[in-house]
Amino acid sequence: MRDELLTSRPKPERALAHPEVDREFIGRLVREFYRRIRADTRLGPIFAGVIGDHWEPHLEKMTDFWSAVMFKDGSYSGRPVPAHVRLKQVREEDFDIWLALFRKTTADMCTPEVAAAFMERAERIAQSLKLAMFFRLPQNPTGTHGG
Repeated sequence: MRDELLTSRPKPERALAHPEVDREFIGRLVREFYRRIRADTRLGPIFAGVIGDHWEPHLEKMTDFWSAVMFKDGSYSGRPVPAHVRLKQVREEDFDIWLALFRKTTADMCTPEVAAAFMERAERIAQSLKLAMFFRLPQNPTGTHGG
């Protein structure tokens, strides 16, 4: 049983080491992705309502975030789950739009190998955020704990 548990665990992600991918590249990727987000009829207004005129600090924060995700370098120290849980206007299906835009951006800007590495992480992040934002255990109607 223990061996089954050990083999079923996901392998830890390793830092991406690719000659074309550095912080500068990630900054360009982030800016292009958010240009597409801003143009999207569903996500654009959500982001505009939250970020307002503070796009450059947000883009720098997202560059730090994706650098930390891809390079495992600790360059991001924020807390994305609480920030996203507060966004009551976001629906679960919005993550499909987000992922589709991210997939298209990485496909347009990255080699297939690098795009796949970004997408693997993006899908895991989206799943984590969806679970945090939308998964709720059913409430016991009697208010007691079953046994």
